[in-house]
Amino acid sequence: MSKKILRFISCALSGVGCLFSTLTCATDDYLAPRTEWGQPDLQGVWSFSSNIPMERPVHFGDREFLNSEEISAALVQPSVSKDSDAEQTPLPAGEVGKTYDDFWNEQAAVGSTFRTSHIVYPKNGRVPQLQDGVAVQFGTRGSEKTAERPARHLARGIGIDGPEDRGLSERCLVGFNAGPPFTPSVYNNNVQIFQDRDTVVIMTEMIHEARIVPLYDSTDDLVSLHDDIRLYSGDSRGYWEGDTLVVVTKNFNSLTASFGGLAADSGLPGTSYDKVLTEKFSRVGPSTIDYEFTVDDPSTYTDKFTGIISLAEIGGLLYEYACHEGNYAMLYMLRGARVQEADAPATNN
Repeated sequence: MSKKILRFISCALSGVGCLFSTLTCATDDYLAPRTEWGQPDLQGVWSFSSNIPMERPVHFGDREFLNSEEISAALVQPSVSKDSDAEQTPLPAGEVGKTYDDFWNEQAAVGSTFRTSHIVYPKNGRVPQLQDGVAVQFGTRGSEKTAERPARHLARGIGIDGPEDRGLSERCLVGFNAGPPFTPSVYNNNVQIFQDRDTVVIMTEMIHEARIVPLYDSTDDLVSLHDDIRLYSGDSRGYWEGDTLVVVTKNFNSLTASFGGLAADSGLPGTSYDKVLTEKFSRVGPSTIDYEFTVDDPSTYTDKFTGIISLAEIGGLLYEYACHEGNYAMLYMLRGARVQEADAPATNN
């Protein structure tokens, strides 16, 4: 049994103090190591893998943590947490060969508190309701067209007429878990943090996305880009609030959905154009960072929402995820679609 699993189990069973803390078995007097500039040292490679659902299953109500009996069941069968209250339906036989098996998946929890959801605000642990009239894109599994361009869906895209219809992660533009904010998914749940006195770099493994975050003295000193300059990952600026790194990101373009951290079959709403994302990184133990994000997008949601994810330090390297738009996969996906259309039986008008 690995040291990580042993630490996971020992923390989970260490009593009420750990279970009902918002931290991950860290002591209140823990002092994070410092860089040569005196700042908390967040550097390293960190995993945000988790099998905790992003949204809380309805039957838990406002309860933020599992009880002791549920923890015992989770330790025996870690997959008890589900993304929804609906029964899990197996893939049709024709889909089995198109997916990954468990060898590729990274869904084991790495934290030591057993939350019922990553979202902690609103109190019900669920994403707030949408504003009236917000467009929602659903991904396609076949030849049907589910929405008009631009395609903001991350994984499946909205059609097969051309590359502009395919999902943003298929086009290697935005990783389906890279965010920001980054959210646990099936694999490549790793991020590397670099620091110097005036800059922090946050590089996710998925799509090798690197955000270069200039640091300021306080929130009052933040200098944003001109409103006309818009980016897929927005414009990030940061400052230290005590021992917590706070990163505020604005200037998202209109080509991404507001939040992509829900189940793949969920519709992705909004355009992110008015979104303000606030992330907080707090080192709470020798190998743990608490990562907190708040999405504030008044054009899409009726309220803001906040999530907490534990980052666990790993002893490996972050290798290049060699994905680029126009790669071989896109060519052959579209070629396959043309073959399917040619083989389809003719229909009478």
